[in-house]
This record gives sequence, structure tokens and C-alpha cells, in this order.
Amino acid sequence: MTPTTDARFAGTLPYHYERLLVPMLFEPYALDLVRRAAALAPAQVLEIAAGTGIVTRHLAAALPAAHILATDLNPDMLAVAQSAVAAPLVTWGQADAMALPFGDGSFDLALCQFGAMFFPDKPAAFAEVRRVLRPGGRFLFNVWDALATNELASVLQAAMDTCFPADPPRFFTRTPHGYHDRAAIARDLALAGFARPSIDTVALPGNAPGARAVAEGFCQGTPLRAEIESRGGDVIAVTAAAADHLERHFGAGPFRAGLQAHVISALAA
Repeated sequence: MTPTTDARFAGTLPYHYERLLVPMLFEPYALDLVRRAAALAPAQVLEIAAGTGIVTRHLAAALPAAHILATDLNPDMLAVAQSAVAAPLVTWGQADAMALPFGDGSFDLALCQFGAMFFPDKPAAFAEVRRVLRPGGRFLFNVWDALATNELASVLQAAMDTCFPADPPRFFTRTPHGYHDRAAIARDLALAGFARPSIDTVALPGNAPGARAVAEGFCQGTPLRAEIESRGGDVIAVTAAAADHLERHFGAGPFRAGLQAHVISALAA
């Protein structure tokens, strides 16, 4: 699959993403996901949509004897991840979740942190995950809850509405926060052959160093940038406007914002 605009993390995006967004948004949920994974004591682990490797880093520390294959669709994301993770039992590869290049029943556990929202056909991607898992294996993944339950993204969306009143970017609602319906997730997993999915809704704090860092991370470290540019917006100017909007909401200096996600565990019957 050629990455769609929403799934394309290339050029400088992965560096902004890793530096500015990972500590604030992704590390808290990576720690939660890895805690759940470690309790399963898997020997062969597949990570899908590994991004810049925050789950991989913690997973390698929590499961030092496990063989971990960390994959992503975007080679530029993998390049950043590989530079940050040094563990002998971690291997890396580019892989498309829609057509995983692995044999049937190859893994005990498959993990995916905030990647399922980007799959163009969720049941088909989940069926691929089911195929590469052994009977009794687990698929463990998380997705963001609705936009209204995630304070940072909600405020950023309001900033985009102000900057582009005639045609605001809809990246947040379309993709990161576009796959939050618990019934739909359970249905898609059942269509893919998974049994007894459990879905936990987990609220965690996001600690932000300041409004400017948040605005830069989102506007220059995610595909939101492409939406800004496609509307003729100046990314630097829009970043500054978004930072002003965030500062009016959260105040100057470091702040804490509420995050919420669903964490799903599904059994390969």
C-alpha cells in the first residue's frame, strides 16, 4: 500500500514527532501497553506501525528474552526508531499492515500503538494480524477516543477552525480520533476472526512543555502539515497562531492536558 496523505510520515515529520509529541502523547500509553504485553510473557512479538519506536524501546526493556520484530510503513519513521533503540533481539522491517509479509502463525503477540486508525480497511488489516498469530495469540492495540475527550487535539482543532474558517483541516476527526466507536471496533475484530475482545478506556495526563512545543509538534510533526499547506497556509504562521490559541486555553509555561484512549486485547482463536 502506498501511504495515504494521512499515513505519510516522511521528511522532517518524524523528527518533530519524536522530539515534541512522543514524550507528551505517546509515551504514557506506550508504558500502559507494554505493561499489558509483558504480563503475557510472549516469545515472538510483532509490532505494527512502530513509528519512532517508543513502544519498542520499553518493550525491549520489559521483555529482554523476547524476539521483537518492529515494523512500520514509513521508512523515515523506522530510521528515527532504529537510531534510538539498541537491543540485540529487536529487528526492523518495513511492512504494510494490509499485506503483512510474514508466514501464518509466526507470532505469539502483535502490538500496534495508535496505528489502527490509519488502516484503510480495518477488518482486512485485522485479518492479516490474525493470520500471522498462532492460535491463542493476542492482538494488543490502542486507538484514541473521540476528539471531545482529548483536550490537546480539541484545542488544536479549534485553532484550525479559526485559521481556516471556510475549510478547516479535519485530520484530527478524520483519522487520529476517527476510530473510537467501541461497537465498531468489536465488530471489525469479529469479522477478522478474533474472539472475546476486551476494550478498556484509559485516561492519562499529557505533560506538555508549553504551547509552542505542542503547536509545533502537531502542525509540523503530523500530516496536519499537509492539510495546512494544501489550503495555502504558511506553516510557521499557522504554528504561531495555534500556539497563541493553546496559551490562551492552558496558560503560559508547562501544562497538563487530559488524554483518553481505548486499549483493546483480542484473542486469536
